[in-house]
Order: sequence, then C-alpha cells, then structure tokens
Amino acid sequence: MSRLDFSGNPYYLSEEQSRWVEETYASMTTEEKLGQVLCPAFSGVDEAHIMQYTQQLKVGGFMVRPLPGQAIHQILGAFQGASRIPLLISANLEEGGNGALEEGTYFAMPEGCAATGDVGFGYRLGKVACREAAAAGITWGYAPLVDIDNSYQNPITNVRSFGSDKNVVLEMARGNLRAAKEEGVAPTIKHFPGDGSDERDQHLLVSVNALSAQEWMDSYGMIYKTLIDEGAPSIMAGHIAQPGVARMVCPGISDKEAFAAGSQSKPLLTGLLREKFGFNGVIVTDSSLMVGYMQNMPRRQAVPYCIEAGCDMLLFNRNLQEDYEYLAEGYRNGILSDKRLEEAVLRILAMKAYLGLPEKQAAGKLVPDRDPLAVVNLEETKAWVEECADKAVTLVKDNQHILPMSPEKTKRVYLNVIEADVVNDSPFALEMKERLEKEGFEVELRKRYFVMDQASFLSGNPTPDMQRIMGEIQMKTEDFTSKYDCAMIIVNIPTVSNATTVRVNWKVAFGLGNDIPWYAGEMPLIVMSTANPYHLLDIPMADVYVNTYSSNKATLDAAFEKLMGRSEFKGVSPVDAFCGHEDCRVL
Repeated sequence: MSRLDFSGNPYYLSEEQSRWVEETYASMTTEEKLGQVLCPAFSGVDEAHIMQYTQQLKVGGFMVRPLPGQAIHQILGAFQGASRIPLLISANLEEGGNGALEEGTYFAMPEGCAATGDVGFGYRLGKVACREAAAAGITWGYAPLVDIDNSYQNPITNVRSFGSDKNVVLEMARGNLRAAKEEGVAPTIKHFPGDGSDERDQHLLVSVNALSAQEWMDSYGMIYKTLIDEGAPSIMAGHIAQPGVARMVCPGISDKEAFAAGSQSKPLLTGLLREKFGFNGVIVTDSSLMVGYMQNMPRRQAVPYCIEAGCDMLLFNRNLQEDYEYLAEGYRNGILSDKRLEEAVLRILAMKAYLGLPEKQAAGKLVPDRDPLAVVNLEETKAWVEECADKAVTLVKDNQHILPMSPEKTKRVYLNVIEADVVNDSPFALEMKERLEKEGFEVELRKRYFVMDQASFLSGNPTPDMQRIMGEIQMKTEDFTSKYDCAMIIVNIPTVSNATTVRVNWKVAFGLGNDIPWYAGEMPLIVMSTANPYHLLDIPMADVYVNTYSSNKATLDAAFEKLMGRSEFKGVSPVDAFCGHEDCRVL
C-alpha cells in the first residue's frame, strides 16, 4: 500500500481511523476502487439508480441539487443504506443552505458579505450553509470560492467571489472553513488555479489565469498555501490554465502542457499542490461536462488522465456507465497507474474517516434522524441575514444628491426591470413595482417583450404590440418626459453558467424605443443592480447607482429602506464598480 500518512494535515486521523482506511482499501476489488473516484450528479431515487450507484459501480459519492426537506431523508437514507462504504454527499453551498434544501436560507452572495467590511460574515455564511446542509445529510460542501474578482469582464465570478482584495478573500474564506468544520462538513476551496482574471468562462473553453508566476504566488498562491497549511480538506480543480506557474514548476514543458486545464495539469496538481504546497487532501475536478474539460483530449482519455495528473475524484458524467468504462480502460492500458489510483482512493477514504462516516454508519446515523427544517429559519440566522443585508447594500454614486427618493419629489416613476429573460410582468418585476407603489409612487412598468409581426406591419395593420413600439419611437420628447418625474432601472441578471458576457441587453426595436435610457438627460435616473456590481459600464449616465449583490428578501428590504432615506448606506464596494472608466465615476 502507498505510504500516505493521514495522521497529519489535513485529516489528523486517529490510529483507529487510519486502520479503517487501510482495512477498507485492502478489502476492495479493483472495480470498487475505480468506482470510488466517481462523483456523479444525483439523478433519481428509483431502484435502478440506487443499484447502479451503490451495487454496480460503487461510486464514492454524489452531488445533490436543492431538494425539499421532507424528501431528502428518504433519498439519502436509501442510498447510504445500500452502500457498503459510506458515500460522500456533496452540494454547492456558496450562498447559503439553499444549495442543499429548497427551503434553505439564501444568506447572501459572497461579494455581499465582503461589502459589509466585516470578515465575520464569511464565517456566518459558512455556518448557516453548513448547519442546514448537515441537517439534511450533506457531508461535503463545494465552497468557499477563493477566486479573486480581478476582471469586470469575467462572466462567471463577480458576486460569487469575495471581491478583488486578496486579503479579504483569504479572511472570508478562513471563517467559512472554520464554520464548515464546526458543522461536520468538509469544505472545498475552489476553483484552482483561480478564476476571475480571464474575461472568458471555463464552462465554454479552457480559460486562462495569465498572471505571471510571481503575481500568482503573491495572490492566488498565497491564499491556497495559507488555507492548505490551515487544514483545508478538499480543493476543486477548475478547467483553468495557469501557464506561468506550470512553466515555473516544470521548465521546458511544451506550450500545450503549459496551457492545459488545471484539472488535467500534472505540473499544477502534482508538482505545485502536492509537492510544493504539501496538500494531502482530496482534489475533485469541477464539472467534467464543461467544454474546458473536454477541449484538449477525447473524453476516453481525459477521464483516466485527470486522475493520473493528480485529481482524486471526477465530478459529474455525460454517461456514468461510459465514464466508468473509460476509467477502467485507461487503467488497463496504463493511462491511469496503480500508484495514482491507490493514492486517490486512499485520500477519498481518509476524508470519509475525517468526517466520521464509518462511526456514523455503524450507529445508523449517516443521515440525521431529525427534520432538517428544524434548523432552518432560526432566529440567529434571520438576525445574521438581516444584518448582512443592512451592511452590504452599497451606494456607488449619487453625484446630484438625488437620494432619498420620495413621492413628494418624484411621484411618477418610469420603471424598467431588466432581467436575463425578456418577459413582461415577471414576478420579480411586479414585486419591484409593488414595492414602489407601497411607498406612495405612481409607477409605470415598462413592457419589454414584443413580437415583431412584419407581415402585419407591411400590410398596414400593425399589431397592438407594434403600435405601442412605433408610438414610443415617434413620441415627442416632451410628451414622454412630461408623464414622469424620474426613471428607475433595476437590473437583475444573476451569474449563470455558459454566458459569454453578463452585460445589460437593451431589447429595442430599430435601435430606439423606451428600453434604452435615452431620457437620462431629461429626468433623474436611478439604477439598482441586484446581481452584478459592474452595470455602470453600460449605464454610466445613471445619476444614482446602487449595488445590492444579492436578491434575497432581506437585501431588497434593506435596499428600499436606504433608497427612501430611512436607513443609511453602509456597504463599501469590494471591487471597482466603475470598471476603471472615469466617465462611469464622473458623469
């Protein structure tokens, strides 16, 4: 057996726990060892899925998306009860317990925590997320992000990060890890070697962290090395290249090797994380469904090679049975060595021992026997969420001193709510309208969606939608502006996978219409963004610009309290909300 020692960092296993790892490994067939490195997505609770996961392929664990609290005991209990070796059950816990439970707490986006200026909210976010997840039977959390939000053009990081200050990112992550360990959940620092510097998304290609080796070591590297030394048990390897560091670790490597995805880079995974940084925990790939994972080699080769390069578990599968066969084939033909398979399985077993899963299995307690909703909506949690919201909402600019809003000053409001999907009367848009009306404003909500019926238009019988749009285009300036005292744009475009950009998309006809803020010089323009701190780039003419970072109820409540002047703005931007453009600041 490989002489990996788990008596030290990060697992600090007792002799009895180490014995369980060794004896369990010795009892496993090669087929079981191959199954352990697979971590598929949960896709069903029927007997066929249970059999495939636990009896046929004997996977090491699986990831769940949010499930109803009443269902999760039954589901996880069925899988854990059918598995000889306890399963790692993972979930995304970036923003709260809502990553595991449908009823779980949406605490805040990490950048909202950072905007409070209080690093204690990194701990509180982790505490709430992991407390609720653990009550549901989750043992492994994919959080915190330690990506640094270095580029306003990056479409995937922004509010998911703790901002652009490496020291704030480190301190927030430290608290998050401490909370996770208190709740018996293994945290995961991600996305190694570091997102947030490229303007592209690893979901769509191998993105590149192009910092020099020294710049990386002084920022991302400093964060990873510190958290590794302090006991981080798991790292997620992204499909992100870091050519400078790869060349530093292995001088003379080819350009192709230097630009390999982090999840497939032996210099980064083995040379840097294992040998230079001394990491002895589990490395899991980010989703293997991303283009970044598939870009440089056939999947048949990528599945076994990422384990050989230094990863221990493969997250997600295009087809679980096929990936298992690719893994077995790669093992037989030498892509995956005995040594690396052994190390990977031992580390997986060690993390299970670190989490106390063998003892819990023996006691029948792998899934807690209480209702997970018993720890949701605790008074402490609600107080923390409200305090975070109060301290996070940030007034980026109000150059004309337009705030506070009031019906006495600007009773008639033209409201445009911009979301990723162009629809009329979305629930969010109607909520924003209702909030303003409760404050005493008269609100007209812009209808953004229309159907261009060219045949009707050319025949001289335009549809009502076309008549509305043409009326907007041809309306006299004063006919429009005389109807309103101010305009308000609320942008709610959350970060999502597979988006090449996260920019304000003005849905207009012929480049005109009232969707674009042509009226900015005619009346006060108030802009609020709920999910991206960088929209001043597209709306620099805003007289007022507010970032809330999160869109949970507590944050929206706090934002309206501040807009109306009943509460002061306390947030401090954790990034350059002006995107390096002076016009965004001064206009």
